[in-house]
Amino acid sequence: MAKILVTIPDEFLSKVDGLALTENRSRSELIREALRNYIRKTTTSNSKNAAKNAETLENLIG
Repeated sequence: MAKILVTIPDEFLSKVDGLALTENRSRSELIREALRNYIRKTTTSNSKNAAKNAETLENLIG
């Protein structure tokens, strides 16, 4: 597994660590899940936008 270095404000890191502690998870687990959710949300949103744009284009052409 690769390691990365990310710089974030101390205040934000405190919130991340607090949430990880509350959920009994590591900081890394919490950040990985947050990124997975972000990627899933972005991918879904992009797919919906692509479908909407295709429909608009078909309406303009057709």
